[in-house]
Amino acid sequence: MTESTKGLRAEKVHFSYGDIGCLHDFSIELKAGRFYGLIGPNGSGKSTFLDIISGFISPHKGIVYCNGIKLRHYSPADLALILTTVPQSIYLNFDYTVHDVVMMGRHPHIPRFARPKETDFAHVEEAIELMGISDLTTRKVMQLSGGEKQRVMVARALAQDTEMILLDEVTSNLDINHSISIMKTMLRLVKNEGRTVIAAMHDLNMAAAFCEDLIVLDQGEICHFGPVSEVISESLISELYGVAAHLSRDSDGNRHIQFIYR
Repeated sequence: MTESTKGLRAEKVHFSYGDIGCLHDFSIELKAGRFYGLIGPNGSGKSTFLDIISGFISPHKGIVYCNGIKLRHYSPADLALILTTVPQSIYLNFDYTVHDVVMMGRHPHIPRFARPKETDFAHVEEAIELMGISDLTTRKVMQLSGGEKQRVMVARALAQDTEMILLDEVTSNLDINHSISIMKTMLRLVKNEGRTVIAAMHDLNMAAAFCEDLIVLDQGEICHFGPVSEVISESLISELYGVAAHLSRDSDGNRHIQFIYR
């Protein structure tokens, strides 16, 4: 594997639910070490896009490659060492403690019937600290609020220590301070450790502030893909969401999107 093959690549991928087309013959190359934002209206195919490139579901047509190897050639165990996903909805069958759930992120690294090592506990503690949930470690997950559960699931993904992290609208239930904290953490992993982050997002200001590239989905098709500065525009927002907006920059060069309500 060379640096040029690292990352995710999809070729002419198509997926449908029965007779309803969801993603239509899309091709895309996502190079390693970038922070990608995935935006688009509800029903545009964002969650399905993540499910396909993560291997959770298989496309009906086309091929997905991970680090130059066809995704279907990976075993689930091997893929879990490379890629992790934080889903939009959380399903847990048993009432585990927060610490137990975060430790689940280490399972791909722990041989069957073996016990966690010091390095596993270290990864778990670091992830818990990064997400600011140290005071929740002994709590049962089912007792937590939706936002607290989401931070636990992000911590589990961080503990898994993969080179690729996929996030499906993980900030949707969070207070703004926790949303910003998670995005800062992800950007730091990209910049300092060369990780790849692909995040489906509804908050366009958050996407413009933290992402390097944007993938824009509309009606199951990739209609725009490229650097944030080239993709995000007033006309794009009007085209996608049917609302007027004004784009500006502050003195530090940060982009701001102001929606026009009247």
